[in-house]
Amino acid sequence: MVNITEFMASVHQFLSERQIDAGSVRQYEFPLPADITFPALDWLASQQFYPQFYWYHRDGHEEAVLLDEVKHFSNIADAEQFLQQQTATPTMRIWGLNAWQPLPDNEYYADFVGDDSYLFLPRIEFRHCQEKWILAINIIDQQDLPQALQFLSKLQSVKPILPINSRIKRIQHLPEYQQWHDLTTQAVELINSGVMDKVVIARQTDIQLTKPLNPASLLSASKAVNGQCYHFMMSFNAQHTFLSSTPERLYYRKFQQLYTEALAGTVVNSSDPIVRKTNSDWLMHDDKNQHENLLVVEDICQRLHNNSEKIDVSPPDIILLRKIQHLRRLIHVTLHHASDSDCLYRLQPTAAVAGVPRKIAKHFLQQNEPICRGWYAGSAGYLSLNRSEFVVSLRCAHINYDHLRLYAGAGIVNDSDPRQEWLEVENKAAGLQTLLNREIFCCES
Repeated sequence: MVNITEFMASVHQFLSERQIDAGSVRQYEFPLPADITFPALDWLASQQFYPQFYWYHRDGHEEAVLLDEVKHFSNIADAEQFLQQQTATPTMRIWGLNAWQPLPDNEYYADFVGDDSYLFLPRIEFRHCQEKWILAINIIDQQDLPQALQFLSKLQSVKPILPINSRIKRIQHLPEYQQWHDLTTQAVELINSGVMDKVVIARQTDIQLTKPLNPASLLSASKAVNGQCYHFMMSFNAQHTFLSSTPERLYYRKFQQLYTEALAGTVVNSSDPIVRKTNSDWLMHDDKNQHENLLVVEDICQRLHNNSEKIDVSPPDIILLRKIQHLRRLIHVTLHHASDSDCLYRLQPTAAVAGVPRKIAKHFLQQNEPICRGWYAGSAGYLSLNRSEFVVSLRCAHINYDHLRLYAGAGIVNDSDPRQEWLEVENKAAGLQTLLNREIFCCES
């Protein structure tokens, strides 16, 4: 039986015998033997190269790990233009994050000030799809080949991810409750006066930990208990990581077919099936939550209207998460032309994370929200010539050594109650925060 280290050695030998045309980007694909066990997240966390990116689809049908970069893009338009030059390799993917808005100058974004995105063509990409693993290696040209071979020779063997061993030392919210109450009340007054229909106010939770936190340990723990979520992790370097366990797809595109969704409207979940069913029924029939969801649907349809041949909206359903339940409507669109930069411009941010009208809601947040969203409420995923998928960056954590920053938001409409909205963001943040409490984690896992 061949192990992953021996397999990578055979790949190194194969590439060392190649000649690559000058000025061409080559992608070599290698199927992993069926008898190789490949613990993807463990392998990624064992490596010493950056950036590192992990991706797990909420339906469980796709998993990917990416390591190192050969091309970097600070906006999606440049990434899209690069892919349009790679028609010989339509499956080539560019991965990464798109920010809520151009990134500010602070400790978390110092290397990306003014950028809209952190997107990259990885040196290597392991992707699991249709029950098999494929390794793709990207090499720019013959001059890049020695660097690629050196990279492969320095890959580390797999070490298991250790359980979380860091606990909460101190918690601080921004805004704190009174400021949240005042801001929510102000928003409701503006909504009732007709200035806007909805705005999504976010809360930042800063957690000081007892010791540095291994990001892969947190994501692994979240993946084990937070079902029906996309799980992704972007480690920019050994200090800074942004990760998420998000239930919401921004869009999936296959050629000119686009699939998106309105995920808005929330109620608490419960381990008691009777309580869960009671809450689900309430959510399906509650006017406030239905109104909030339909605002998102209408906004998405309006934004896609002049680039679409057909738009279909499904009846509402309920998506069950560990701590909460969401109201969801699926939206299918046939596009006039397929452009990921255009799709991203139209859909990000959706009304589910910003508000309606988007321009007015964003202006209100920029003037009044006391936090910098950064990557939060942006998107993460990949684009390629034939298909692309991005998810909304919700239920997020930004890790910096022994400091953890969580984000959660609540949609404010005309009859929102500040206290209930505060409880909603508490429940959303709990999806990750409770993983740092040993007693709670053991009970819920």
